[in-house]
Order: sequence, then structure tokens, then C-alpha cells
Amino acid sequence: MIAPALEDARRAAALEEVAAFLERSGIEDARRDARALLFAAGGFGAAELLLEPMAKLGEAALATLRDSARRRAAREPVSRILGMRGFWTQDLVVSPHVLDPRPDTETLIELSLELMRDRRREPLLILELGVGSGAILCALLAEFPAARAIGVDLSAEACAAAALNLSRCGFANRASLLRGRWADALGARFDLIVSNPPYIESGELEALEPEVRLYDPRLALDGGADGLACYREIIDDLPRLLAAQGAAVLEAGDGQARSVAALMAEKGLEPAGIRKDAGGRERAVAARRRS
Repeated sequence: MIAPALEDARRAAALEEVAAFLERSGIEDARRDARALLFAAGGFGAAELLLEPMAKLGEAALATLRDSARRRAAREPVSRILGMRGFWTQDLVVSPHVLDPRPDTETLIELSLELMRDRRREPLLILELGVGSGAILCALLAEFPAARAIGVDLSAEACAAAALNLSRCGFANRASLLRGRWADALGARFDLIVSNPPYIESGELEALEPEVRLYDPRLALDGGADGLACYREIIDDLPRLLAAQGAAVLEAGDGQARSVAALMAEKGLEPAGIRKDAGGRERAVAARRRS
């Protein structure tokens, strides 16, 4: 992929050229991505662009912007190029070994807050199964200031990524990370259990957009033949892991929420709601332990 020439080094002109280049390359929201790449390369933000659109970029910034634009045109996500992703109220490091946290997953945080709204200041014990980057734990620990958390992941690299983000966000002393498969080694009871497990059907993996198929780890995507294999494993353990008045909130793939809710009900859990994401898809599914 040939990078844009960027012969005009002025900020506004560089933005227009990169946006046009990405649009020709078939990138949706090309201008948004061009702005993000420009700001990262130049070390300035929207206000500086507005106030000084004719200011020139230095050679180092131009070289970085050319390379970033080329990578985005090849369908590498902006978050992977920059190594950072904004999620909830934090900026998180995104490594190649973890799922890129997406805005849809914030629906899980919203539903968790709704269910636990009367317990925000309590010393809750939170469990995340499949911790990945630590995005969900960081968001929840920010919203539940007296809570402590445990995150579990099969991937050692994911545990390392989560540890980095928990430390960056100031939560390292309130969280512990364990390497393992789901809840196999756990015996405690938790007030809130959350998970965004792999839910793509195995046969659909090759049809995913390149941003997902080429850059998200397969371990974080493959949900088995029907996309529900990981849910079955997780939900099997929920009755023994949930404390009295405890709640479990799971992210679901498009069209899966009702199936996930049914699996929860089969294990004797009480339905506690389904929440839609910004696109109107049923995204987060909750259940409580029956009293």
C-alpha cells in the first residue's frame, strides 16, 4: 500500500490528503480516522488544528503520519496503530495479544451499574472471566470505589496487558489477576461477575472484517460451532460463584442475547435484564442468583 505523499505539510492540508487517501482505500469514517492519526503524529488536538490550521508539520510528524495512513489503509485499526484505546473514562494500552475494547462493551458497564446502583459504595468483590486488556475491570473499579476485583484469562500475555492497564489507571492495589480457564480454580463467591467471552461462530471467523480477523486474537473470538460454547462453560459455574444478591452480566453477540438468557435460566438464575447497545442490538444480558 503506497502512503500519501503529503507534499503540503500544513496541518489542514495534511488532514484533507489523508482523509481522501483513506476514503479511496475504502475506509469508513475516513475523516475521523485521519484526524486521530494526524493528532497522534503531530502531538496536538482539535483546538490547535482549529486555531492554527496553516501551521506546518515537522518531518518526523510527516513520516509518522504517512506510515500510519498506509497502515490504516491496509485495514489495521487506529487503536492498534496508536497502541491506545479510549474506553469508558480511561485511555488504555492495547497490545496485539488482547481484544480491542469497543464501545459496544460499555453496554455491559451500564447494565452492571444499573443492577448495583444501590451498592456503589459497598466493598463488593468483582470477577471478570476473560480479562483481556482489563478494560472492563478498570471501568468497574472506577465506578465502584470500595470494590476489589479478580480477573482471569487463559493467556499470559493478556494477563500482562491487564496488569499494565490496571496499574496505569491506579487500580493495581485493588485487583488480582489469575491465569486459567474461566472459573476452574475459583472457590469464592462474588457480588458481580462480568464477561465478554468469545462468541463468533467458528465457521464465521474468516468472514469477519479485516480489522477484526487480522488483528484480534483468535482465542478471543472463537465461540465454537454455534458461538455459545464459552457461555455454557461460564454459566455452568455461575450458581456456585454468585454471592447472595449477586449479579452476572455477560456481553452477547448480535442475535445471541435470548439464547444466553435461556442458558442462565436453565441453571436456575433469575433474569435481571437485557440492555441494547447504541446500535439497538441486545448486547448485555444479566441474571441474579435466586434468593
